[in-house]
Amino acid sequence: MNEAKQQPPTPDRVQLEAVRRRDPEALAAFFEAHFDRLYNLAFRLVGEHSLAEDVLQEVFLKLHRAAAQLDPERDPAPWLATITRNACREQWRRRRRHVEGKDSIEADLPDASPSAEVDTLRAERERRVGRALMRLPEGLREVVVLRDFHGLAHEEVATVVGAKIAAVRKRYSRALAELRHYLEASG
Repeated sequence: MNEAKQQPPTPDRVQLEAVRRRDPEALAAFFEAHFDRLYNLAFRLVGEHSLAEDVLQEVFLKLHRAAAQLDPERDPAPWLATITRNACREQWRRRRRHVEGKDSIEADLPDASPSAEVDTLRAERERRVGRALMRLPEGLREVVVLRDFHGLAHEEVATVVGAKIAAVRKRYSRALAELRHYLEASG
């Protein structure tokens, strides 16, 4: 979980005003500026690349529909994270039977070089963490993803998930304990 955290782009009031007006160029630039960060969030929450892509399509469709609600005075990152989280929750509800029990991360074939060995070990660790993360109940998984992979503070996570800060801290602590248990059991 020592992955580099992506920082959200600095909000540009002029661009946000153009997004509010649904200017196609501004929407395209906004999409490009936020896509990688939101895709990573969606992937960590749903665990499959194709589902994360579906989620992002929903997110940006919802953004287009709700663009007039965008506040150009505020950083849009928490708002976008909330929309993404909600789209993931909808995806979980629609595809719960299909997601449970699947290993969504495929192994790469290693080659014989020393750096390949390091890469293979890193990839295996990431697969183990990914599998353990997907075993967590969605309420615990989302706080870990938002906190550790998306870089949000507990206060921001609380805003995104609609819970009190103390509750988020408890969920996060419980999630880490369950992750530790899963990882120890698998390895």
